[in-house]
Amino acid sequence: MAAADSPSTALRRRDLCSRGIRLAGKMRADVIDLLDAYVEQQGLDASASVAAVEGMPLAAVERWDEQTGTQRLLENLAAYRAFHALLAQMLEEQREQLGEADAGLGRALAAVLLQVSAFAYHLEELLRLENRGIPGEEEDGPPPPPRLSLFEQKLRGLGVLRELAQWAVRSVRDLRQLAKPSPATGAAPGLADSP
Repeated sequence: MAAADSPSTALRRRDLCSRGIRLAGKMRADVIDLLDAYVEQQGLDASASVAAVEGMPLAAVERWDEQTGTQRLLENLAAYRAFHALLAQMLEEQREQLGEADAGLGRALAAVLLQVSAFAYHLEELLRLENRGIPGEEEDGPPPPPRLSLFEQKLRGLGVLRELAQWAVRSVRDLRQLAKPSPATGAAPGLADSP
């Protein structure tokens, strides 16, 4: 337990982690539904191989168990900010490609985009609770992606949705780790002290 941790701070952290776990679980379910609809609507094979997407963080991490709580939260926050930009780009491309022809897919993409924003805000709240500075978003954002063919855009979208679903799983694991009580004190570990 961190020296400055009060019982109310530990309780608030556990509450925020529990709500975050629920948000991430709901987001994952919605992303899986969106992924199914996206594959069908775009005429893709669900098992298609996708090259790495520029600017997309990968959920897999070496030595996950050695990360501090703060590292976990900062990596999650950076990932969801990146996904926000990627999903916004997908939504814009979707509108250009289909117009209002498939408003359902556009609405589902917009809904997941909102969930990603809400989850990023939730992660910021957890960092604020620990009196950690919130890294600013880059003013200019990532550089504009290279112009892709329609098929390449579809494959990139498939890759983004697949990886977002994996990040939701990782986020649940990270938040569960942060919410665990410290065996010695019975209180949740401080973010800097948690493995």
